[in-house]
Amino acid sequence: MSTLNSLLSKNQQRTICSQLGSVKLKLLYKATVHGFTGAAFHQQCDNQSPTVSVGYNASGYVFGGYTKQPFSQSGQYVNDDQAFLFGLTGGKLQKYPVTSAAHAIRMIANAGPYFGESLVLVNGSQPVTYSNPQSYYKFNPAEMHGNDLNLTECEVYLVEESTELEKPWRNVIWETGKRKELMESIKNYKPPDSSVSQARVLLIGQVGAGKSSFFNSINSVFRGHVTSQAISGSSATSLTTQFRTYSVRDGQGGKPLPITLCDTMGLEDSKGAGLDVNDISSILKGHVPDFYQFNPAAPLHAEVQGYRKSPGLKDKIHCVAYVIDACKVSIMPTKLEEKLEAIRRKVNLLGIPQLVLLTKVDEACPLVKEDLRNIYKSGYIQDIMQGVSTKVGVPLSCVVPVKNYSGELELDLNCDILLLSAVIQMFRFTDNYFDELSDRLGSTELKD
Repeated sequence: MSTLNSLLSKNQQRTICSQLGSVKLKLLYKATVHGFTGAAFHQQCDNQSPTVSVGYNASGYVFGGYTKQPFSQSGQYVNDDQAFLFGLTGGKLQKYPVTSAAHAIRMIANAGPYFGESLVLVNGSQPVTYSNPQSYYKFNPAEMHGNDLNLTECEVYLVEESTELEKPWRNVIWETGKRKELMESIKNYKPPDSSVSQARVLLIGQVGAGKSSFFNSINSVFRGHVTSQAISGSSATSLTTQFRTYSVRDGQGGKPLPITLCDTMGLEDSKGAGLDVNDISSILKGHVPDFYQFNPAAPLHAEVQGYRKSPGLKDKIHCVAYVIDACKVSIMPTKLEEKLEAIRRKVNLLGIPQLVLLTKVDEACPLVKEDLRNIYKSGYIQDIMQGVSTKVGVPLSCVVPVKNYSGELELDLNCDILLLSAVIQMFRFTDNYFDELSDRLGSTELKD
């Protein structure tokens, strides 16, 4: 028998594995090699578990199901409350959990993987799919397989525990002493220009990505408990409607830390909604006053009350942080990508350094949800970070993963270390801004 080559890409395998924990996939059955028959499937897969079964059609759809139960030819239904069907589109997995666990899997001799009466691959020992979305799994057939029931391939993978995690590709010290060291570094930071007392960082991102939550989380670390000053939450439209500048204090009533986080209205992909790209230039140049009320239909103009006509260096933005939800990188709307590209061009023209805050990493990867210290051991998160690096147009070294505080009541050491490390990166980028400014001024003086 020839060597089995997986039709699933490495990225697709990681996407599936991200739903199952710290696991890897081993190919057991490949219909174009072993045969499109129930007998061939059972010969390769009986008594093996858990498994992921995958169907492919000529329309380009990739779909299938997961079960923890071993296959057999008993003719009986087998209970599995963890079984699910799925569709894979553009790097995102759409999951359809079983609705009747008692009928999750049926052990039929003359067919391939048989998920209840809902989805059967290699049905009747033919290269076809049986599909019934109204049975024991609810799904949209057009989304899952495009209503193309002819199979070009069927594969079944054994899900194996990954005995050894990938080596961390960034080194982080997860210790209390490190948190203290980072906090001290932040407290003692001084911008290179003596006329500026605080690094001014602009947070830009899609609605619900976690801009306001990032400020609340940094504030929480220095308060010593979870707190919420900036309005944050989940909403289809931006909860931030004003331009707000937030200064983090060193504890309750303490002195302001050397960073100001500027919060903006969320970006939206539709025209005339969310933050206007033209308002960005005014913010970057320091013209926009605190509490300015955004109006997506009309960009800021010089006659607005509080408009700074001659902003100082302390009013300008020194670093831009794009706040992006790790769960939505692969499905970022094209219109939003275009908006980010337009913003990036404006930021580049002004010589302002840019980084990405990748939020909700725990929701994107179960391995990270289990233990935040796995953040740089997760190949899946690394792929997401590379993807966002490409989409936003910044080097991978400028992508910083964080987990904001949301439902927690108490602080977490590992969460704090990621958040504080992100602030340190912002300071490094602020230093780069002043270096660039100094070079530009020097160049101008030389020309004069």
